[in-house]
Amino acid sequence: MVNLTRVYTRTGDAGRTRLVNNESVAKTDPRLEAYGTVDEANCVIGVALALPDVDPRLAEVLSAIQNDLFDVGADLATPLNPPSPYPVLRVTTTWVTRLEQWCDQFAAEQPSVRSFLLPGGTALSAQLNVARTVTRRAERAGWAAAAVVDLNLTALTYLNRLSDLLFILGREANRVAGRPEVLWKPAEADTHEDQEDQ
Repeated sequence: MVNLTRVYTRTGDAGRTRLVNNESVAKTDPRLEAYGTVDEANCVIGVALALPDVDPRLAEVLSAIQNDLFDVGADLATPLNPPSPYPVLRVTTTWVTRLEQWCDQFAAEQPSVRSFLLPGGTALSAQLNVARTVTRRAERAGWAAAAVVDLNLTALTYLNRLSDLLFILGREANRVAGRPEVLWKPAEADTHEDQEDQ
């Protein structure tokens, strides 16, 4: 049970904080960068959900993901070693499978991708692409942390699949709204068109 009676504690003023197991670590510990970026991704998804007229199917999936990300952050903040004497919440392959099922479900309703896509179309689609890039950064931070401390690598697999899903959901937001996707135009094509206009 969470019971917040005061938000500020002053305990982190010396540049240190505590992991879930109460271990004291520097705020420069790579684990903090990893789970802090997961928190950032969660916040960006919260902005997406706060936009008007979010399709109920997308809202349901994004709300579930927000809860997942809170747990992912807790997993990354709980050391594997030494093992905890108490039950610990860990991301499992079941979570990854659920993301893959959503990927397949929504992608089946979308046209094939025949060009690289630029973020845009609807505000929701653009925001989901921001969430995608922050999630990719969280994954990279997780792997940087895993290079020096033991982490649950399934949590990093979850972040990888989530970034894929957010790309697909960004496309879905445009499809549901009836907005065309923004296609990448290579610079060579623009140069060729400019020469033809002269």
